[in-house]
Amino acid sequence: MFDVSSSALLLWGWIVLALIFFAAEIFTAGFVLLCFGIGALAAAGAAFFGLGLTWQLITFIVVSIAAVLLSRPLAERLTSKGPQHVAGDRVLGKHAVVLQAIDPMTNTGMVRVGTEEWRAQSVDGGTLPKDSVVEVMGVDGVRLQVRRIPDNITDSTTQPIS
Repeated sequence: MFDVSSSALLLWGWIVLALIFFAAEIFTAGFVLLCFGIGALAAAGAAFFGLGLTWQLITFIVVSIAAVLLSRPLAERLTSKGPQHVAGDRVLGKHAVVLQAIDPMTNTGMVRVGTEEWRAQSVDGGTLPKDSVVEVMGVDGVRLQVRRIPDNITDSTTQPIS
């Protein structure tokens, strides 16, 4: 009834295989199945141009390997986990301005880091006057642990608001 040649079957077989790889890639991570789908499309191209099954398999393997090797840097960059700074961790090492004198005897002290205001205490237990520049050394609960830095070391993010 239908006269379907083996090359047409191989062509459609590669296309169906590519679609299966593409659909399966949606449910996985790492871009590996996507590379095999690209290889299957290349093999379908070889079948379209009338190359034999051996050449189609070679095309599939070579293109898939090349796609895997070329996509690894992209996949690693997209899926890599950078440092996840949360809460006070994101201000570690930054400079701050003392808004309210830090006094361990009265348990008071406020600093501004960028646009955020935090309760603070001195790491050495000393008093730090208002408008002094400090460096954030750590976080203890909701308080920043700070230390005074010399007056000649400042940056543009620590200027007090007039």
